[in-house]
Amino acid sequence: MKNKAPNRLLIVLGTIIVQMGLGTIYTWSLFNQPLVNKFGWDLNSVAITFSITSFALAFSTLFAGKLQEKWGIRKLTTLAGIVLGMGLILNSFSASLLMLYLLAGVVVGFADGIAYITSLSNLIKWFPERKGLISGISVSAYGVGSLIFKYVNSGLIASAGVSQAFLYWGLIAFIMIVLGALLLRDAGTKENVPDTVQSNKNDYSVDQMLHTKESYLLFIMFFSACMSGLYLISIVKDIGIQMVGLNATTAANAVAAIAIFNTIGRIILGTLSDKIGRLKIVAAAFLITAAAVLTLSFIHLNYIIFFVCVASIAFCFGGNITVFPAIVGDFYGVKNHSKNYGIIYQGFGLGALAGAFIADFMGGFKPTFIVIGVLCTLSFILALFIKSPSRRKEEERERKLQVRGGLV
Repeated sequence: MKNKAPNRLLIVLGTIIVQMGLGTIYTWSLFNQPLVNKFGWDLNSVAITFSITSFALAFSTLFAGKLQEKWGIRKLTTLAGIVLGMGLILNSFSASLLMLYLLAGVVVGFADGIAYITSLSNLIKWFPERKGLISGISVSAYGVGSLIFKYVNSGLIASAGVSQAFLYWGLIAFIMIVLGALLLRDAGTKENVPDTVQSNKNDYSVDQMLHTKESYLLFIMFFSACMSGLYLISIVKDIGIQMVGLNATTAANAVAAIAIFNTIGRIILGTLSDKIGRLKIVAAAFLITAAAVLTLSFIHLNYIIFFVCVASIAFCFGGNITVFPAIVGDFYGVKNHSKNYGIIYQGFGLGALAGAFIADFMGGFKPTFIVIGVLCTLSFILALFIKSPSRRKEEERERKLQVRGGLV
């Protein structure tokens, strides 16, 4: 007898809870100065922890699909929640910079990336008819987790101290992820998958995907999108102070603006991508981002121009982070989505590092924004002309038939 398919809305709820727990890592900047004050470490040495976290997060996605096949989404997400929670909890007992890099950087980042991409891809498989909307819900939950925990972790640091805050943060994140995981079900078997979720002839393996030129073009585009957003997030307060002349309190409002518009962009652009086309959304996002970063580079800035540019970049970054998983599903199918998107997602880790290295090499904000503007302009052009491999092959077949018909 065929088993009844699970309630997909419960799987959505479980994914939202998981993603909110995972998104708490984006409160890391709150811990930089308190750690410096307690242990006397250099601020830059502490701040690099989040770069390690971001790189480990992206790198772990290469292995996530294989691990999900072996253990299933529920066990894998539960294990990731345990590892992430333990990484933070153990860090509360550490007084070593090296252990900070290992626990809060490598361990937490690796666990976060594993759960992030598999729970996102799994949810997309359950709703292939609404990839943009469902991707927006998932990654927006990640952003909301970051936004909420800015206040939670600030309160914990103020009331319990930075080390104890790691302990409580780890416990809360662990509970959220494990509880959310209990509601998850794999969208990988015929017994529990609705008919619309079944794989089709356009499902690509990783090897097949890497034999298409579109995978490399998508990587370039995703790298450009991530570099623009992540670089801005890392230095927006400094830009407000140094380039606009704002006081520290006013400039700090830009951090909240980024979190808000980043989340709004994920919801709005993800939903619109289902209705008017994903590549159109991505092209528009790259064009707006290019205009914003070049404005920051060449226009005399005041309060309004600065916040409009910051909000625009954050909005488009959130949208791109949402739409790209759906594009990968459109191009290469949902059967191997976590593996295929894991390859493209390496643009996130490299983008997180590239902005800092380029800024260091070129000497400041403006030259880096110019580079980002050029990359976003290139990506805008790519978004206008790129097509899914199946569509490209179909058009090539039609052209060949037309040529043969002409010869006859």
